[in-house]
Amino acid sequence: MWQNKIKKAIFTLNIDNYAPEVTAITYPLINAYANKIGAEFVIINERKFPNYPVVYEKLQIYELGQQMENDWNIYIDSDALLHPDLMDFTVVLPADTVAHHGSDFAPIRWKYDRFFIRDGRHIGSGNWFTIASDLCLELWKPIDDMTPDEMIANIFPTVDERLSGVIPNSHLIDDYALSRNIAKFGLKFAAIRKLMEQYGFPGGGPYFWHQYLTPIEAKVEGMKRQLKEWKLA
Repeated sequence: MWQNKIKKAIFTLNIDNYAPEVTAITYPLINAYANKIGAEFVIINERKFPNYPVVYEKLQIYELGQQMENDWNIYIDSDALLHPDLMDFTVVLPADTVAHHGSDFAPIRWKYDRFFIRDGRHIGSGNWFTIASDLCLELWKPIDDMTPDEMIANIFPTVDERLSGVIPNSHLIDDYALSRNIAKFGLKFAAIRKLMEQYGFPGGGPYFWHQYLTPIEAKVEGMKRQLKEWKLA
């Protein structure tokens, strides 16, 4: 064909068979989205960073994206619901720009170092829905100038996160790492919600469901309610 195929992959993280009652609901929808946008669905299920909290394994994408020679890499948490009508963001997002569903105000969550101060945009990563092209793989580059303990010491969960009982400081280490990489490498950034608003979807549209502070049993019930609202159950 005259047109080169764009290679895409959707990654998720599932170490030690995470919550099968959750993934039984989410994985068919993620897989359907992968098929819709022409992406391979890849489940990261092996540890490569055993001295780090398990969520840090998301940073395997830095090497996997290169090994697979992907043009686009997308990360989606295993407990995220995606509506079947969700658009393909790789056709609207510039290749020189990384994207999350949204972002937090970084000074609330992280102790700053010179990279955050120099960057000055105060972007706090929410690494549950993340997109980056091969131009921006440094988004997931493992941090090589800090120890895990030093990173965790710079993380300050919000009051709601602490009270939830499911979010210790260490659970946010991937968010911290990606926030720091955005600042360190000066990566251009876009919020998916704002991007969707540009195309006529107020508030980002009803295309995502992700409740990260919710225990597993309540999460499953919430997902079932959302599927009924979407007329998918």
